[in-house]
Amino acid sequence: MVPAVSAASIRVGVDVGGTFTDLVVLVGGELSFAKVPSTPHDQSVGVMSALGAAGVNAGAVDAFAHGTTVATNALLERRGARAALLTTAGFRDVIEIARQTRPSLYDLRERPPEPLVPRELRFTVRERVEPTGEVESLDEDGLAAAVEAIRRADVDAVAVCFLFSFVDGAHERRAGEVLRSQLPDVEVSLSSEVLPEFREYERFSTTTADAYLSPRLNGYLARLRARLAEAGLPRPLVMQSSGGVIDLDAVAGRASSCILSGPAAGVIGAAFAAGASGHSNLLTFDMGGTSTDVALVVDGEVQTTTGAVIDGIPIKHPMVDVHTVSAGGGSIGWADAGGALRVGPHSAGAVPGPASYGLGGIEPAVTDATLFLGFLADGARLGGEIVLRRDAAEAALASVGERLGLSPLEAALGVVRVAEAEMVQALRVISVERGFDPRLFTLVAFGGAGGLHACRLAEELELSTVLVPRASGVLSALGLAISDLRRDYVRPFICDLSKLDRVAVDAAFAELERLAAADLDRPVFRRLADVRYRGQAFELTVVADDVDLLGAGFAAAHRRRYGFEMPDEPIQVVNIRLTATVPVPKPRLAAPVIDAVTSPRTRPAYVDDEWRELAVFRGDELAPGRRIQGPAIVEFPEATCLVHSGWGATVDVTGALVLERS
Repeated sequence: MVPAVSAASIRVGVDVGGTFTDLVVLVGGELSFAKVPSTPHDQSVGVMSALGAAGVNAGAVDAFAHGTTVATNALLERRGARAALLTTAGFRDVIEIARQTRPSLYDLRERPPEPLVPRELRFTVRERVEPTGEVESLDEDGLAAAVEAIRRADVDAVAVCFLFSFVDGAHERRAGEVLRSQLPDVEVSLSSEVLPEFREYERFSTTTADAYLSPRLNGYLARLRARLAEAGLPRPLVMQSSGGVIDLDAVAGRASSCILSGPAAGVIGAAFAAGASGHSNLLTFDMGGTSTDVALVVDGEVQTTTGAVIDGIPIKHPMVDVHTVSAGGGSIGWADAGGALRVGPHSAGAVPGPASYGLGGIEPAVTDATLFLGFLADGARLGGEIVLRRDAAEAALASVGERLGLSPLEAALGVVRVAEAEMVQALRVISVERGFDPRLFTLVAFGGAGGLHACRLAEELELSTVLVPRASGVLSALGLAISDLRRDYVRPFICDLSKLDRVAVDAAFAELERLAAADLDRPVFRRLADVRYRGQAFELTVVADDVDLLGAGFAAAHRRRYGFEMPDEPIQVVNIRLTATVPVPKPRLAAPVIDAVTSPRTRPAYVDDEWRELAVFRGDELAPGRRIQGPAIVEFPEATCLVHSGWGATVDVTGALVLERS
């Protein structure tokens, strides 16, 4: 059982990004930050470096929360474990047949993504469960033969996916017992434990991904735990895609639930920081080194989904509804075969990084463009170790510019505009395409480079307000430090709403609540249900605290998402869900006390189609109420904000910059 956290606790949050590792230490209401370069060869090295840079007193830390990209990168780069699949005879190709959809409808050359388990590593056994229960017992001799074949295949993990195991998982559990006893060094993922839901393909896909990722993630977390223990720090809590943290032991059996670990933490941090500033309807915009993540917060509540497709692989777990594009500070600008300027998807990453890092990179990245344009300072130090070089950025921009017939200035402007176009489209996806008018929302910009592009994105979407939190450069780490403990549970419950047995529903929820009470210390419960019109292929998740209101809640959700409802169509419940959380203390964000008003320095920057001398303010020297008229630059220790012409920025009581169009 995971215990509750005391109000006097000292909490540490560490977020590992593609370029930098960020740390926040929360002591009461006081925050301290650190940012160091990430170490892709072993992320735990960067984590310990961040702890050292912050001067953390290890013995005083009560909770250590961690967001990691290990599972994400392993999936995107296809560097997971050698995994096998054990399934019902005749169904070894479910993960390859998939939904028979093409990734690009009119491009006959584009192939769907390769399955995570090749066909030669898919094994079968005779058994059969149907919706009514078992119809053919598990073939023990066939199981023994399959286990022996898996042994000879020399795999690191096995996914066990039998038909209708969400109805009766006895056959899967038996297969798991034999595998674990005969192959003790092999990770085993059972679909009846990973995802007890109907739809074979999504269940098989998620469980296969779990097996594929578990050895990599568990190996990394074991190294991290050992390093933390040696330093006298507690066992890490790990951020899930759903926006809550779980204990290390729970992660070992659910690696697939941590795919969006880092991006989820950023949205949690943005919702918290914006709420402290009085904003509850948000478009969150997190621009990191490798990618940009955007999400929606409505009435202070982070929007979630019950699954997503990550690089062609369906992952069916509760997760923050994040949309990602490959337009980060390290995204490379390049010329395609048709002579067009493109940005991404490939990134300079942490090593060698953008050309301006001086670590061997020669291709121009978005960071190089913003440095050349004067938005970042020549000689600025990032993460305590990297010193930006404008001359190196100019050389890289000149190289791509020559191929396109552009000057370095034109190439820099083009790289920024192409990247911003991708970001605008991403923001439209999670607002307009979700049924929300973006003009009614505040844009919360964070990540090291989020504030540099926020005004332009807001203008494109016709937003009038932008919020840049004081901790914007490390906001994902702040989200980790204040994230609640959380576990998610799901059970199939297929029934027409008109025939729903309230007693049976309450009993099913009560069983999930008993499971949650065994996993967490005095959790708070929230009941949810997946609901659809009968015959629909997909469901919407609605609050199910009062079963009598399910119909109205579903109709409202359907109208908001799709623009209409069908009052004469029968409504069907598909799954029931339970979210169990243990809230942790939240700090009261306050601006630092400023003794004196300081004067800004200046530097040339390219704005409004000309080079101008812009005032450059230090964000940590701005007192609440201080107003800045654009164009101007505000530099925080971990991030930079560009206030465009026609915009004014005011420091609020939390130390955040509130930007408004004149």
